[in-house]
Amino acid sequence: MSPEKPRPRTKRFGVEFEEERAWVTFYRRVGHDVTIATEVLAQLEGDPEMKRAHLALYLCCKESLRMHKARQARNKRIGQFVRWLCHGLFVVPAQALRRALHLGGDIAVECLPETVKEPAAPQVRKLTREPEFAQAASGFGSQATPPTVAPATADVQVQASRSPRCKPTRAAA
Repeated sequence: MSPEKPRPRTKRFGVEFEEERAWVTFYRRVGHDVTIATEVLAQLEGDPEMKRAHLALYLCCKESLRMHKARQARNKRIGQFVRWLCHGLFVVPAQALRRALHLGGDIAVECLPETVKEPAAPQVRKLTREPEFAQAASGFGSQATPPTVAPATADVQVQASRSPRCKPTRAAA
């Protein structure tokens, strides 16, 4: 045996041993879990003695938080790019198609042949609903002779020819 005395080992039992194991697990976990890193960092900043004793853990926590911020910034940039890309691929073409269909519908309507409309027909329909006009028309109907033209066109022509005469009688009434 050697003439030197072997150094006595300090035996760590109970609380000291468990405390050491907990600190070792913190060293492993702070790199992956940001919430634990935040809590350990707050604890170490609150106690300067503990911060000096576990300086490497303090630095690991700082590095973990810095990496987390960098990951969040990168994810935000990726998210903005994906939103921009989806907008360009889906929203813009859909809006352009809708606009084109809307304008195309107007163009298609303009391409249709014009229908010949009697400008007085809506006014005649409106007047036939009024009671004064119905009374005046019945009075004229008994005096007038039956028309010789087809009934559908004759009705419009007769009513159109009567409408200027009906206005003074309505005004007088």
